[in-house]
Amino acid sequence: MADTLVVSIFVNPLQFGPDEDYESYPRDTERDSELVENEGADVLFMPEKSELYPQGYETYITQTALPQHLCGISRPVHFSGVMTIVAKLFNIVKPHYAVFGKKDYQQLAIIRKMTADLNFDTQITGSPIVREADGLAMSSRNKYLTSGQRPSALTLYNALWQAEQMTAKGETRAQTIIDKAVSIIAKAPETDIDYVKICDPDTLEDASIINRPLVMALAVKVGQTRLIDNTMLLPYTED
Repeated sequence: MADTLVVSIFVNPLQFGPDEDYESYPRDTERDSELVENEGADVLFMPEKSELYPQGYETYITQTALPQHLCGISRPVHFSGVMTIVAKLFNIVKPHYAVFGKKDYQQLAIIRKMTADLNFDTQITGSPIVREADGLAMSSRNKYLTSGQRPSALTLYNALWQAEQMTAKGETRAQTIIDKAVSIIAKAPETDIDYVKICDPDTLEDASIINRPLVMALAVKVGQTRLIDNTMLLPYTED
């Protein structure tokens, strides 16, 4: 997409709530640096917290509607922290393109909206979800899972796959699909569902009928590990 590739690595304290895992969040700078180098990146930008948030820092970005859905309900400070750090990274690096993974679909939608609203000269691209061999969406937090919790974590992917199969066979009732997903996940040990939603891909408002492409998103705690995943549900067509 461009001649020069910059990769940023920064565990951002602003997007963690007071009872979340900022201090214990997985960090492996040596491995990350090696991965970035192997992929041929030109710059690895890995600033210190004190560089981005010096003493006296007090400026934050908020957004009105999109953070009031999905993860924003249970993590009320999260997306303000995300927008603030992304805006700072954009102003420092001045990228023509920026790539965000689709695993956090809400984050991608919020960053797109922020970029448009604040007239950043940056094109936002969503990168497809990358999964491990068994289907689990890749995440730094997967390291928290024990071997015994792994099958429970896989119920997220299984629930989304089942939803895709249901819509492909003609099911149009969102609540029926949600109920099936909840039953799949809830049967597994150590699962605690935050939400299972089917929503408009632009506004994130809940949808009741599968009559257009919609996002199915879910967040589940497996033990103490909070996992998210999503898929796009397409309406049934006879073609």
